[in-house]
Amino acid sequence: MSKKIRWITETALMLALLVVLQAATRPLNNQFVTGTCVNAVLVLTAMLVGLGSGLTVALISPVLAFLLGIAPQAVVVPAIMAGNAVYVALVRGITQGTCDRVGTMAAGWLLASLAKFATLYLLVAKVICGLISGPLLASGALKEAMLKALPVMFAWPQLFTALAGGAVALLMTPVLKRALKR
Repeated sequence: MSKKIRWITETALMLALLVVLQAATRPLNNQFVTGTCVNAVLVLTAMLVGLGSGLTVALISPVLAFLLGIAPQAVVVPAIMAGNAVYVALVRGITQGTCDRVGTMAAGWLLASLAKFATLYLLVAKVICGLISGPLLASGALKEAMLKALPVMFAWPQLFTALAGGAVALLMTPVLKRALKR
């Protein structure tokens, strides 16, 4: 199988896994469960398939989540895309996709989680809900109740789910790399 076909296949499989996990956890209506699963798949994709695949899944998954009714509002989809991309890029960039240095893996996981949290919080709570909430409310794109809920949803729960999902993925990565002979 050519490298390109393998990359497309593996990326599609990881995206499908992410969508299945989002759909399966949706009835729970629990941001912590769904977010942890999403972040685990993002890190696994970056670590097992590569940065390009991780970024592809990071950017496409929020759009699919919105279409499935999982993302709360269309207006936050670009912010989620940015947060996911920062997370994937940092965890892969710092670790270089290797699992043999525990300190490097821990640093990548912690810094990526903090950066994702900061990106989402700033973009959603400060930019979307702070600076442009007036036009969004006036246009009907954002309801008053959602304006109050978004800063809470995109605050510390994002840090928790990034840390939890990253921890799960980084524990699974060495085992999966051995199983896949990578």
